[in-house]
Amino acid sequence: MTHGASTTIDPAEVARFDKIAETWWDPKGPMKVLHKFNPVRLAYVRDEACRRFGRDPRSARSLEGISILDVGCGGGVLSEPLARLGATVTGLDPAPTNISVARLHAERAGVAVDYRNETVEAVVARGETFDMVLAMEVVEHVADREAFVQACAQAVKPGGTLAMATINRTLRSFASAIVGAEYILGWLPKGTHEWDKFVTPEELTSAIEAAGFRVDDLKGVAYSPLRDSWSLSRDTAVNYMLLASKA
Repeated sequence: MTHGASTTIDPAEVARFDKIAETWWDPKGPMKVLHKFNPVRLAYVRDEACRRFGRDPRSARSLEGISILDVGCGGGVLSEPLARLGATVTGLDPAPTNISVARLHAERAGVAVDYRNETVEAVVARGETFDMVLAMEVVEHVADREAFVQACAQAVKPGGTLAMATINRTLRSFASAIVGAEYILGWLPKGTHEWDKFVTPEELTSAIEAAGFRVDDLKGVAYSPLRDSWSLSRDTAVNYMLLASKA
C-alpha cells in the first residue's frame, strides 16, 4: 500500500467536499446534520478508547497520551474535541480547503491538532502508527474500499483499535440518507451520497478481516425526530459504527 494516493482517493468526492469546506463549523449550515451526529460519534470513540486503554471516560483529559489518526477529518469537527480530551490527534484530508478550515479553527480555539493534506497511504508509507485510527463516514466516499481499509489497518499500532462509521446499503438508507436527508429535509447538499457506494456491515467486516483484523463491536446509530438527536441503537439498517482490532 505504498504506491501513493491514487489507490483510494476519488477526485470528484474531494472536489465536492472542498466546495462546502468553508461552512464545516456552521451548526446551521450544510453540515448541520454532522453537528447533531457528532456527539454520539465522539462519545462512542471516547468510551471505547477509555475501555481499551483503561481510562476514566468522566475525566476531562480522559484520552491523555493516546495517539489518534482521524482519516478524512474534514473541517476537524471530530478531531478537535478529541484533542480537547487530551488525545494527540493527527487529522488527514485530501481536500486542501478542509485542512485550511480545520487548521484555522483549531488555531483560533487554541487546540493542538496535526492537520495534514495527505492520504492514509502516505502515512503508512512512512511507517507511522497510532493507538486508534478513525475513518468516520469516509469508506462510502473512497474509490477502492479494500485498499482503503487495508491502509487504515496498517496505520494501527499493535494492541490498537480501528473505528469506522458508515451508511448501510439498504432500501431504508436510500429512503432516509438520500431521498430524506438530501431531497426532502435538505439536511445535506444534493449528491452528497451515492447509494451504490454505501457499504453493508458484512462487506465492511469482510474487508476488515482481509486486513487481518476482527470486528469487536458493531452498533447502529438511529435518529429520533422527537428529540431531534442521534443515539446508539441495535438497528444497523441506516447508520452504523464498528470497532476492530488485530485478529
